[in-house]
Amino acid sequence: MEHLTIPQGYSSPLTIRETEVAIKEIKDHFERSLAKSLHLTRVSAPFFVRPESGMNDNLNGTERPVSFGIREQDDAPAEIVHSLAKWKRYALKNYDFHSGEGLYTDMSAIRRDEDTDNIHSLYVDQWDWEKIISKEERNMETLEYTVRKVYSALKETEEYISRRYNYIEPWLPDEIFFITSQELEDMFPNLTPKEREHRVAKAKGAVFISQIGKTLASGEKHDGRAPDYDDWELNGDIIVYYPVLDIGLELTSMGIRVDEDALRRQLKAAGCEDRAELMFQKALLNGELPYTVGGGIGQSRICMYYLRKAHIGEVQSSIWPEDIVNCALENGIHLL
Repeated sequence: MEHLTIPQGYSSPLTIRETEVAIKEIKDHFERSLAKSLHLTRVSAPFFVRPESGMNDNLNGTERPVSFGIREQDDAPAEIVHSLAKWKRYALKNYDFHSGEGLYTDMSAIRRDEDTDNIHSLYVDQWDWEKIISKEERNMETLEYTVRKVYSALKETEEYISRRYNYIEPWLPDEIFFITSQELEDMFPNLTPKEREHRVAKAKGAVFISQIGKTLASGEKHDGRAPDYDDWELNGDIIVYYPVLDIGLELTSMGIRVDEDALRRQLKAAGCEDRAELMFQKALLNGELPYTVGGGIGQSRICMYYLRKAHIGEVQSSIWPEDIVNCALENGIHLL
């Protein structure tokens, strides 16, 4: 069935109730591990923002945010966040964080235009995190160092949960492999980006693919990125091989954020220079916001990975097409 993969012989070792207990254990442990690894403080965050603020993540530029009118403010519009990539830089400034310090928060979003399948849902839950760096630290060395810190938290959590549940065998390799999107295209020029991700993830176990959003030698992009948060030269995704579905599974997207020069360059490349007049972008261009590195880590994605689930709907509540729900249930996959 389209949009649903049924692994041969699949059955979950955990009941629904046992799964809920395990989800809480994973989230609590990983959150503490990440905060310790990156020196992060937990903060509260908005679920919606004003469109004119420019703080909503416009993702690939085609996704429509869920919006509503505020009755007591003459029906002024507000948008459910797609992510908190931009808001976090304001928070670091307003909460008086300093270089080497950072924050993290729970982010919930609604992706109304998402094509759902085993790993994609209309509902997105992730840890959004952000950390202040100096301008001199805006380089690949800082990015790779930070990637290794995030990866160490992922690996340490897998080791912890494998001790708690004896059916889980650790899969993550000791070290994560680094490659640029252009190097990956050069290696597999006849494959699609997703096929390349699968090939390198299966070979290495865990990989960080960097420089996503820029145009490659082929004239195509590995994947889309909004032009006004990640620096396309200094970003990337952590992708792990997931044997349950035989796929490369993205667990986190992260990067060093744009400075003034990168923002101007990427707004021009994306054909949306008008966004320079929005509140967030104007503040960045005026040098009013700190230089940062940050990312988002999928909560349901890592729970699905650690518990060896076949579908993201086994670890989160969302809405799925009725035929998908019925077919999944017939094959031992209970979508919440």
